[in-house]
Amino acid sequence: MRARQLEVFTAVMRAGTVTEAARMLNISQPALSQVLRHTEDDLGFALFEREKGRLRPTPEAQELFPEAERIFGELEGLRRKTADLRLGRAGLVRVASSTPPAMSLLPQALATFRARHPDIAVRSGVAPLAALLVMLREGDASLVLGLSDRFPPDIDLEILGYTGFCCLMPKDHPLSRKDQVTMEQLEGEQLISYRSATRPWEKLDRAWRRAGLQFAPELEIDSSISAVGFVQAGLGVAVVDALLPWDQFDGLVNRPLAHGPTLPLSLLTLKGKTLSRAEELMRAQIRASCTIA
Repeated sequence: MRARQLEVFTAVMRAGTVTEAARMLNISQPALSQVLRHTEDDLGFALFEREKGRLRPTPEAQELFPEAERIFGELEGLRRKTADLRLGRAGLVRVASSTPPAMSLLPQALATFRARHPDIAVRSGVAPLAALLVMLREGDASLVLGLSDRFPPDIDLEILGYTGFCCLMPKDHPLSRKDQVTMEQLEGEQLISYRSATRPWEKLDRAWRRAGLQFAPELEIDSSISAVGFVQAGLGVAVVDALLPWDQFDGLVNRPLAHGPTLPLSLLTLKGKTLSRAEELMRAQIRASCTIA
């Protein structure tokens, strides 16, 4: 029994008449009757006895109906699922990010996405950049946001924009009265910044050398968010990315680093992996929400 035959048989069994079954399926009575006759011919036995415009199921039809109804229900579920996937109403999207975009740009992107596609499940994770690449390769994330533009050849990247650096300090620090802080003004300060051999460190080291200075943090960090507690404890002034919303932390102020370098905000995917419809919708939303100048 083919799918259309199954649909007609189930409709007639539920409705009891050709007229009502045709209305349910939005087809003409002659068309429905023809499908029904072909079904009986294919099966080699009658499904209904015709009595004064009504159809009475034969014992064979009664025996077939529970199984036919189950299969038809599964077929309808499959149709709804494919329609949902096509229209972006179902699916699962895994997004991961380093801390700065996770605390600044990504929340609004996810909020807008959830409002537009409430039936798509979203899983989000925050991790250091090296761990994010592992998540991409192992399928724990399909889309990743990170502040770098140097990745292995199996990673595709799309640069969404650039962010600068800022100086994070206590509110009563003398440099807090400045509109911006120069590299020269940081000479003699206890610097807190990224560990060596990272992309942010390379950018800052190059900028310091262009200014004829040496970039040598006394306290090195892996993630910019970890600088908060160190600055609050009076351990120094931090030079960190300007993307993270630093104003939310008590007792601290941030000032732009004058003539500082920039860091790229990159959207990462695994090379050769085809994104699902839901993942493509999420990528479009991230592009729209997370593009920065």
